[in-house]
Amino acid sequence: MSALKDRLADSLYGLGWATVKKLPEPAAVRLGRTIADTAWRRRGAGVLRLERNLARVVPDATPERLAELSRAGMRSYLRYWMESFRLPAWSKERIAAGMEAEDVHLLKDALADDRGVILALPHMGNWDLAGAWVTTHLGTPFTTVAERLKPDSLYDRFVAYREGLGMEVLPHTGGSAFGALARRLRKGGLVCLVADRDLSASGVEVDFFGEKARMPAGPAILAQQTGALLLPVTLWFDDTPVMKARIHPPVEVPDHGTRAERSAVMTQRLADAFASGIAEHPEDWHMLQRLWLADLDDRGVSGKGEDR
Repeated sequence: MSALKDRLADSLYGLGWATVKKLPEPAAVRLGRTIADTAWRRRGAGVLRLERNLARVVPDATPERLAELSRAGMRSYLRYWMESFRLPAWSKERIAAGMEAEDVHLLKDALADDRGVILALPHMGNWDLAGAWVTTHLGTPFTTVAERLKPDSLYDRFVAYREGLGMEVLPHTGGSAFGALARRLRKGGLVCLVADRDLSASGVEVDFFGEKARMPAGPAILAQQTGALLLPVTLWFDDTPVMKARIHPPVEVPDHGTRAERSAVMTQRLADAFASGIAEHPEDWHMLQRLWLADLDDRGVSGKGEDR
C-alpha cells in the first residue's frame, strides 16, 4: 500500500507540473482556489492542524475567525502550489515582477562585500518564487537543502525543478550538506534555508508565540563558523499578483558564551523575527504539521489520524 501511495503521489505531482503550467493564469488561480476551498470544507487533518496552529498565533480569535483564517490559509497554500507548478514556464521578466522586497539592501550590501549570507525563512508565501527572484532579478545563485521525499522519483522531481530555477539543492539527510553549505559561505556565497520546523533531533528549543517549539540550529551554527551574515526573511501575499517580502535586520553572533549558548540566543532571535512576520500575515504561514512541543508530546494520545 505504501509503494502504491508513493507512486500515486509522484504521478499527481508530475501531472501538476505537466498540466498546470500550461493553463492561462486566471484559470490556474481559479483552480487553486477551488481545490483550497474543497479541502477546507472537508476538514481533513491538515486543515484541523492549521487551525490549531493559528490559534496560537491569534489567541483571541473566535472559532469563526479561526475558520476564516484557515480558509484564507488554504487558499494561500494552494496559491503557492499553483505558482510553483507554473514557475518553470515563467519568463525572467515575469519572475522579476512577481516579488517586491523591503530592505533588500541588507542582502545586496553583504553580497557586494563578498560576505557569505544565510537567508532563513519560515514556511510563508512562496519560497520557491523568492528563490527564483534571487537567481533571476538579483542574478545571484544560491544553495539550499531539501527534505528527502518518498518515493525517490518525487524527490528527484523537486530537485530537478529547483535546479531548473537556478538553485543548488542538497539533500537534508546525510552528513555532507552542512560541510558543503559552510564551503559555499566561506567563498562569499548565498545559502537559503527554510528554518521554522526542526527535522532532526538536534533542534534548539525556542519560545514561539508563548509556547515552546524546536527550530533548527543550522543557520546559527553556520553563521558562527563561517562569519556569514544571518538574515531572517518573511513572505506574504496581498490582493495583487505580486508577492511581498521583508528582509529583517541581521541576527548577530553574541560576543560571549559557548557555541550552544550562542546558537540558542540566535535561534530565539530568528524565531522572534519569524513570529513578527507571521503575526502580521497569519494566513500566509503554511504550517499544516505539528510544531509546538506540547503537540509533539501528545502524538499518539489525541493525534490519531493527524499528520505524521
